[in-house]
Amino acid sequence: MTGFPKIIVGLTALVTLCAGATAALASPGGAIGRWKTPADNGVVEIRSCGGGICGRLIGSNVIHSAPGTRDTRNTDTAKRNRPLKGITLLSGFHRSADGWEGGTIYNPEDGHTYKATITMSGANTLNMKGCIVWPACKNQEWHRTR
Repeated sequence: MTGFPKIIVGLTALVTLCAGATAALASPGGAIGRWKTPADNGVVEIRSCGGGICGRLIGSNVIHSAPGTRDTRNTDTAKRNRPLKGITLLSGFHRSADGWEGGTIYNPEDGHTYKATITMSGANTLNMKGCIVWPACKNQEWHRTR
């Protein structure tokens, strides 16, 4: 019987830890931070924006090797002279039951903007789904850098 209270304390701590992790995933702040993308070692910083979230490109192989690289593939010719570093890639996302929806993701590799959703599959793993039109979608897994 002397080990029983220790087990209860251990189970209580485990339940508290799990509840905290679940709350972090469910909270709007769960996606806030820096994320490494699978393309070109991109790093996107996601932050709060007017009740939702947005994200900007803060690094990539291209930016590292040529910091002045411009957004030359943008379909909007007026934006082709802006630097890639710092451009907004994610915008318009609002909280949903499963993550964030109603937003868009800009792809500087082809210059197009796509409808997107974001879900968290762990505290340090984000799933990005961008669609031309449903069901023509592409999924990416992003990993937290810090």
